[in-house]
Amino acid sequence: MTIWRPANFITVKALALIWQDDALLLTEIYDDHGNVKGMRPLGGTVEFGEAWRDTLQREFLEELGARISLGSDHFVLENIYEHYGQTGHEIVFLCHAHFSDGRFYRQDAIPFLEHDETECIARWMSVAELKAKQIELYPEGLMERLTQPVAGSAVSRRYS
Repeated sequence: MTIWRPANFITVKALALIWQDDALLLTEIYDDHGNVKGMRPLGGTVEFGEAWRDTLQREFLEELGARISLGSDHFVLENIYEHYGQTGHEIVFLCHAHFSDGRFYRQDAIPFLEHDETECIARWMSVAELKAKQIELYPEGLMERLTQPVAGSAVSRRYS
């Protein structure tokens, strides 16, 4: 198991919000002892000179061998957090997306390897299930964003 600490500089991330009914595709985040401390949508770090939308396409191809279609709208969260006494700082682009290949929606768990060869598992989990199990959703502020009502319209997880 790799011990992870935040970088001492601002990182830029891109994460995809992929829904199956009321469940969001999330990967487990572990503490130093191998215990699940939270979950987050899949995606990764934006590389220098790379557009965040290209990051999502690259990350899903590299890690899952999957193509995704991205929605036209997105939002950005600034995430400043503490992890084992170290401060982390991220700017996170989040975008609704869906798999081009429907077989991913038929899998309860989707195993994949991170770039450092860490074995990971993505699972479908509803916001209600996260709350009931008291599992943190990262980045900070995402849970509030997903559950806040949108003035004048219904919250849509689909796009055209």
